[in-house]
Amino acid sequence: MNAFLFRSMIGIFFGAFIAVMITSALIYFGGQSTIDGMHFIKNAFGYIFCGWLFNVTPLYFKIRSLRLPIQTALHFLTVTIVYFLLGQWIGWIHINVKNFLIFLGISIIGYAIGWIGFYLYFKHESKKLNNDLRRH
Repeated sequence: MNAFLFRSMIGIFFGAFIAVMITSALIYFGGQSTIDGMHFIKNAFGYIFCGWLFNVTPLYFKIRSLRLPIQTALHFLTVTIVYFLLGQWIGWIHINVKNFLIFLGISIIGYAIGWIGFYLYFKHESKKLNNDLRRH
């Protein structure tokens, strides 16, 4: 429970930080002197929710009773489905077959790259730890 609360707080604060940074960048670099308040609030809550979602869902990988393929499937499905629904509600993703297929392709490729990267990193770290244990 402590990990969930800690990750929730970090995710919420990080999402809020990203919302402020993107809004500031749009105003500064985009030449907008004003912003629509409701549009800002909707996007800010979207960023905050995404920060929370992407920081909490890795806790699937802490559930030792689940095997890695199940953990991975649950994490991928949760992140992809929730982000897609959120993106539609906020207006980040427009509904049609082409956009859905593009979203799905980017999600699968991005997730695969991230998953393989983390897998190789942790595999390398476990080999280093095992070698250190053998030497002592």
